[in-house]
Amino acid sequence: MTNDPPATSSCCSTRTADPDAAGTGSETAPGAASDDMTTCPVMVGSAVSKKAAEAAGLYRDHEGERYYFCCAGCGPAFDADPARYAAGVA
Repeated sequence: MTNDPPATSSCCSTRTADPDAAGTGSETAPGAASDDMTTCPVMVGSAVSKKAAEAAGLYRDHEGERYYFCCAGCGPAFDADPARYAAGVA
């Protein structure tokens, strides 16, 4: 028995600490232009490189806007209730 806090679960629990290991580079984008960066509408506060997310297919279009995700788990969550997540970004 330990005093460690319980692990939190999220749609991004499969994300690795090393962006190169994940294969998308969307975790960190050193030198990325600020207009390339956005935040994930599902995991609010997670920085996302638009270019890397597009290359990895981590985006959805909803009502004429494109939304970019930090990991593969966020797309299906967004699909389940796009209006909810889109409203959080606006």
